[in-house]
Amino acid sequence: MLQTVRDLLEIMEGIMEQIQEEKAYNYWLAAMPGMGSHRIRQLLELCGDAREAYGASEKLWQQVVTTQHYEAIRAAKSAWDVHGKYEQLLQANISFVTQKEKEYPRRLADISDPPYGLFYKGSLPVEEKPAVAVIGARACSEYGRYVAGELGRELGRSGIQVISGMARGIDGISQQGALEVGGSSYGVLGSGVDVCYPADNKRIYEQLILQGGILSEYIPGTMAKAQNFPLRNRIVSGLCDILVVVEAREKSGTLITVDMALEQGREVYVVPGRITDRLSDGCNRLLKQGAGVLLSPRDLIRDLQEQRGCAMSVTAGGLSDRGAFPEHLDRALLPVWQQLDYQPKSLEEILSGLPSAYTGTRVYLMLGELCLEKLARQFTPGYFGLFS
Repeated sequence: MLQTVRDLLEIMEGIMEQIQEEKAYNYWLAAMPGMGSHRIRQLLELCGDAREAYGASEKLWQQVVTTQHYEAIRAAKSAWDVHGKYEQLLQANISFVTQKEKEYPRRLADISDPPYGLFYKGSLPVEEKPAVAVIGARACSEYGRYVAGELGRELGRSGIQVISGMARGIDGISQQGALEVGGSSYGVLGSGVDVCYPADNKRIYEQLILQGGILSEYIPGTMAKAQNFPLRNRIVSGLCDILVVVEAREKSGTLITVDMALEQGREVYVVPGRITDRLSDGCNRLLKQGAGVLLSPRDLIRDLQEQRGCAMSVTAGGLSDRGAFPEHLDRALLPVWQQLDYQPKSLEEILSGLPSAYTGTRVYLMLGELCLEKLARQFTPGYFGLFS
């Protein structure tokens, strides 16, 4: 019996060594300069696997790359320690999965140009759970900030994974919202997974690793470059069931992701905005072209239930729901609070909607009380809005 167990352990150990060996060569292939997913797939069709590609002849390689490109790859190959580099990857707590492995996200495998491999810290999105991508303007308005945060929180509470690019503005705010309520979220980077970009989202980056994951098709150490982001965006849309746009200008990189989502067969929802707001031009144009209108997280969650045929807790209300006015506060504050919106208003605008008994000095003091209670917020001197 003991010998049988030992034999089984030896077999399992051999299998694990074989898997690690294969992964080491897969990592080498992903790191070769200028290859990209399309060329890698062409090469693997000729060679079978990455280890065979490593030892393949120049003649075979030149069926996929030019002579000049092959020379660059050969130089990179000679400087690459296959097993040493893979060991460094593991020591950095970075995982790597390729299309051929069962862990590779199925949603992503179905798009037209899936990445050959994904590097990740934390975990990969859970296949059985629904996922929504939330994207939008980096320089968002206070209204956009509120909507993105509330949407992220409601999706997180309902057990829906939030996918985004961890960028400034709408992306990061929606992900932070999901994380705040204990939800799961995944950031797809245009850099290596070991490079936090933007640097001021370091806190979100670290939390994503604990409550979801950081993903990239770029090898560790890759710095963020403008040309990386359009490619990154196909992964953001590819990993979701539904894509939501919160704010976007008429000419916006966000709209590139929308095009990719539509090509991938994903549904697109848009948060409508005022026709005078330039940050809503892109959103309103999408609505004119037939995109879905997002009025409530509840509607979005129900659509996901129908699409995936699974049950989810629906706790969300409308995005305009400000909640109940606290019982312990002076009721005279209520009319002032009701005049506030998530878009900042001047003191004069607030006064214009109140009875004449409310003077400027009195309302200013009341707004101070509401700010202390975290029911209001002063954005700039003389401008107030709802606390978000």
